[in-house]
Amino acid sequence: MSVIYTDEGEFDRYLLLPNNPNMVIVDTKIVAGAPARLLAAGIGDALATWFEARACSRSGATTMAGGKCTQAALALAELCYNTLLEEGEKAMLAAEQHVVTPALERVIEANTYLSGVGFESGGLAAAHAVHNGLTAIPDAHHYYHGEKVAFGTLTQLVLENAPVEEIETVAALSHAVGLPITLAQLDIKEDVPAKMRIVAEAACAEGETIHNMPGGATPDQVYAALLVADQYGQRFLQEWE
Repeated sequence: MSVIYTDEGEFDRYLLLPNNPNMVIVDTKIVAGAPARLLAAGIGDALATWFEARACSRSGATTMAGGKCTQAALALAELCYNTLLEEGEKAMLAAEQHVVTPALERVIEANTYLSGVGFESGGLAAAHAVHNGLTAIPDAHHYYHGEKVAFGTLTQLVLENAPVEEIETVAALSHAVGLPITLAQLDIKEDVPAKMRIVAEAACAEGETIHNMPGGATPDQVYAALLVADQYGQRFLQEWE
């Protein structure tokens, strides 16, 4: 699958391809030598895998591969999340020093394989739809895909009425690796309510993966979740100071 954007950086469509690559080879030294922010963005994208697969499993939604979420897909998605929790911060320390460690290698596997198979066979839900909605406003165009997905994951958890402890765990990991947990950290600082209306409408467009959520989601619900997720992020940052 490829994600297609307009020249202006706005989400256009998903391009479903007939075949997967026969092989994916990752040189961990090259990853370690790249800017650490790229690894963090990969973590942000992979962080959504478990929560979106879980939502699709609960709703019985069709996956990107055209089937239903299996126990194997759920297990890989959960392993992805647990790996990021255990190794994410350690991997970022290695990436910042441009060295390869066991933690970095495990996170590369999670970002690439566990997340790839987990989302394809588990499904996408609100987190990626919120990312797509965020591309409808120019403020966050210069942020990476995974950075916007990370905030989308927090928004999905609010939409699901997840326990505060789970929301804080995800926010803490995101913050530890340098991912945004507030709208201000995505440079969305002015006319926030009006812009979040635009984001919510775009996230709920026909065919968007947010409709894989149990019970679906309306623009009003997504708008509320966006603002509350931002408030959670602000509160956590104050508590952690």
